[in-house]
Amino acid sequence: MTTDTPMDPSADQAMADDWAQALEEQNQSPGSDHADGAPAFDSMHDTFSSNAKPAASQDINMVLDIPVQLSVELGRTKVPIKYILQLGQGSVVELDALAGEPMDVLVNGYLIAQGEVVVVNDKFGIRLTDIVTPSERLKRLSRH
Repeated sequence: MTTDTPMDPSADQAMADDWAQALEEQNQSPGSDHADGAPAFDSMHDTFSSNAKPAASQDINMVLDIPVQLSVELGRTKVPIKYILQLGQGSVVELDALAGEPMDVLVNGYLIAQGEVVVVNDKFGIRLTDIVTPSERLKRLSRH
């Protein structure tokens, strides 16, 4: 998208000043051992290893707010398209799951747990009865 109005020159100058200041601070840092201002490998390694815990904590916090698709699956079946086109109100579709059998809980299409249906305040929910361990998840992935 383009605009016909030129950018504010004072805003451009302010941004250029900010970048210049940041580059100057980087070049004047106490750990810079090279003529170009780049820190030596040893000082970079010390910086990264000393900050390993806070960085890992920040990384996990960034992931915690990512939305995922959680779905509960009653069962599955394969049918021809002509059968789907004949479905109407009141039609019954037979699934491969048995009544009373635990339902699969999927996150982004991957099985993570099984559970049973509950009703709370006229809303359906699921009570988790079995959590799939990470090793079981890897085994299931390798089978596909």
